[in-house]
Amino acid sequence: MTDSPRKRIPVILDTDIGSDIDDTWALVMMLKSPELDPKLITTETGNTTYRARIVAKILKRASRIDIPIGIGIHLSDELGPQAAWVEDYDISRYPGKVFKDGVKSLVETIMNSSEFITLICTGPLTNIAAALEVEPKIAEKARFVGMHGCLRRSPPGYGGGKGGIAAEYNVWSDPKACQKVFSAPWDITITPLDTCGFVRLKDEKYRAVRECKDPVIQDLMENYKIWLKSHGGDWLKKFESQSSILFDTVAIYLAFSNNLLVMEDLGVRVTDDGYTIIDEEARIVHCAVEWKDLSAFEDLIVERLTRNSFTS
Repeated sequence: MTDSPRKRIPVILDTDIGSDIDDTWALVMMLKSPELDPKLITTETGNTTYRARIVAKILKRASRIDIPIGIGIHLSDELGPQAAWVEDYDISRYPGKVFKDGVKSLVETIMNSSEFITLICTGPLTNIAAALEVEPKIAEKARFVGMHGCLRRSPPGYGGGKGGIAAEYNVWSDPKACQKVFSAPWDITITPLDTCGFVRLKDEKYRAVRECKDPVIQDLMENYKIWLKSHGGDWLKKFESQSSILFDTVAIYLAFSNNLLVMEDLGVRVTDDGYTIIDEEARIVHCAVEWKDLSAFEDLIVERLTRNSFTS
């Protein structure tokens, strides 16, 4: 894989945006990555309409109403910490296409595509497992890139742990779905916590993004501020100094390159209680296990987010 492919890569993003703020960073990074050609964005888990409203408002701001939105399986009416940002935004206001059946739209987008699709998943895999039930052949026409699992280490404090192996949220929240997705016959690449759990912008790198005048970046920063406020504590100090951990940005990167990462092909087994265990008898997964140059990846995030302005 190279950093500058000759042709843009068709992608679908399946996201649980609206819970952790990293999904919002990842969405904007995807929109600002010239290597990627988004064909559909589906919302995953919980209140999927709430999540779709965030996606729609960002896409409108970014002048990317050409990208359809699929509302995933509705599991809850509960709103998330970014609700204040979309409290007056109705999904019906989105000028582009909105599919009420996100699973169906995902299946049809893959099956009707003349090109091979890269499916980027940054949340639990409920939609994707359901899509495989509807049409198993999607695994023949797509590859899977996800932010899932923990193989050898997690960031200190994740899940209250001390940095050892953890049950990562996207797997733990629906392990049966993850088992189904990981057993499908497509090519699978993941960034587990071992790599994505250590991405954070600080100091001048963070300030370059925070001070960027691009309206979509300002929207990103407003969402970050709202998200921080919902968690209490000294939110303003955090807002002024650093990002949260940007887990999902690594999955966006892996859709077009792995040059900054150490990759290992490992057998990965998903347990019923949400752990991802290295097992030589299990299905082979391409795993980003270490960074070759984490600082360079941080620079890439900053460069992507700040170099090209969207029109409002």
